[in-house]
Amino acid sequence: MAGRAPFVVPALKKHTATVIVAHGLGDSGAGWIFLAENWRRRSKFEEVSFIFPNAPNIPITLNMGMSMPGWYDIKSLSTLTDRAEDEAGIIKSRDYFHSLIDEEVAKGIPASRIVIGGFSQGGAMSLLSGVTYKNQLGGIFGLSCYLLLQKKIKDMIPTENPNQNTPIFMGHGDADQIVAHKYGKLSADELTSHGYKVDFRTYKGLVHSADADEIDHLEAYLNQQIPALSDKSENSL
Repeated sequence: MAGRAPFVVPALKKHTATVIVAHGLGDSGAGWIFLAENWRRRSKFEEVSFIFPNAPNIPITLNMGMSMPGWYDIKSLSTLTDRAEDEAGIIKSRDYFHSLIDEEVAKGIPASRIVIGGFSQGGAMSLLSGVTYKNQLGGIFGLSCYLLLQKKIKDMIPTENPNQNTPIFMGHGDADQIVAHKYGKLSADELTSHGYKVDFRTYKGLVHSADADEIDHLEAYLNQQIPALSDKSENSL
C-alpha cells in the first residue's frame, strides 16, 4: 500500500510477541501510540513489539470525495453493513495486514503470539483480517467497529478455520455517534453465528472513542492471550 511505513515501538526485552493496532478513518498510527507508551510506563508487555500502521490517503465519498487516511472508502455512516462496501479497497487493506503478520512470522514470532486489532475502520479491518488469516493468531480485537463483507466472509475464511477458537475482544460505547452501537453488537452476533468466541463489552455513555475501562479490559485480554514468556521461564527455575 502507498501509506507511510508503520510506527514501531520495539520490545524492551526479548521479542516474543507482536501487537498490530490499526487506526480509524482520518487518523494515523501516531494516534494510538499512547497505548504502548502507557504500558511501557507501567512495565507492561515488555516482550511485545507494537506496530501502528498508517493508512494511505484515498478519496472518501463520505468526505465529499476529498482524500484522507483510510483503509477503504465509506459512502455513508447509516449503511455501514450494507452491500455498498468498497470491496476492492477492503481486500487490498486485508492483504496488507496479512503481509504485516507474515513479516512478523518471518522474524521468528509465531502467529499464535501475534495479535491484530484496531479502532473504528482499523477495528473493522482487524476483525476481517484476523478471521481470514491462514494460521491461528494470538488474538483479534476491535473497538467501536463492525464486521465487513458479512455476506461474503464465510467464503473468505480458510477451510481449516484456524482462528475459530481464537478469542475475539470487542468494545463499543452505547453513545457512539459515528458507528452506532447496534452495528458492533450485530457484528459480534454475526461472528458468533460462524462459531467464533466473542467477548463483546458495552461501555455506558461512551461516544466514538475509547475510555480507561475499555483499555483496562483490553490490557487484561492481551495479558491472557500473549502472557510474558520470561515470567514462565523464571517461575520454572
